[in-house]
Amino acid sequence: MTGIHHDETGSMAPALSAGAIVAPSRLSGFRVCLIGGAFFASLLAVLQPITRYEDCPNYGGNGNASAFANPAWDFYLTLLLSGWVVLVVLKQTLSATRRGRGGTAFALRATAAITVSVTAACGLFVNVAVLCH
Repeated sequence: MTGIHHDETGSMAPALSAGAIVAPSRLSGFRVCLIGGAFFASLLAVLQPITRYEDCPNYGGNGNASAFANPAWDFYLTLLLSGWVVLVVLKQTLSATRRGRGGTAFALRATAAITVSVTAACGLFVNVAVLCH
């Protein structure tokens, strides 16, 4: 049962009585995955990398080139994608992610979040960072 609790500061905060069950969030375990996906979509929209092999500066020749205006973004993108996958894996180890779920439901959600982030990171890396190399 939820009630209003007046604490010593005078604020009115909802209080849960003993035995109240809080339903787990539907996004639990997927927040970092979704936020990271939105971040990379925004980042690529801002950076506007080359997306076709024919548009690479080294097309028809030899050598390495970058799909970005600043070649340092090849390295930065690799670090950011790796960090995103690590954050998704770490999120799955938190107790708040498991709260209110059985072992099977938790394992399936964790596997889905990790698989989506690894697949997206690898696909993005291959399609953008390796394109002109």
